[in-house]
Amino acid sequence: QVQLVESGGGMVQPGGSLRLSCAASGFTVSNFATRWYRQAPGKERELVAAITSFPGSTSYSASVEGRFFISRNNAKNAVYLQMNSLKPEDTAVYYCSAHREEYDYWGQGTQVTVSS
Repeated sequence: QVQLVESGGGMVQPGGSLRLSCAASGFTVSNFATRWYRQAPGKERELVAAITSFPGSTSYSASVEGRFFISRNNAKNAVYLQMNSLKPEDTAVYYCSAHREEYDYWGQGTQVTVSS
């Protein structure tokens, strides 16, 4: 019943853009802090971007600051990650997550590959 379903991943050339979507069901995403993580093979999971439940403050890792933007559409109960100026080092599986006190929900992940 509680689900986070990611979409929008794929392969792009360096300098290109992708928009990842995270559709929530079974709970109201605006009541949760929502985060995007990524994990490349052989590397630890990395926090990429986050948005608070209220007032919707955003934060980013230094590696994506100025290139990635997290947003939320409360009417659609969805969270997005706009990724611009993509670099090969952005290649990873990207995960959407929602957090509130004892609750931690995770999506299945979507592959993003940046290659020339």
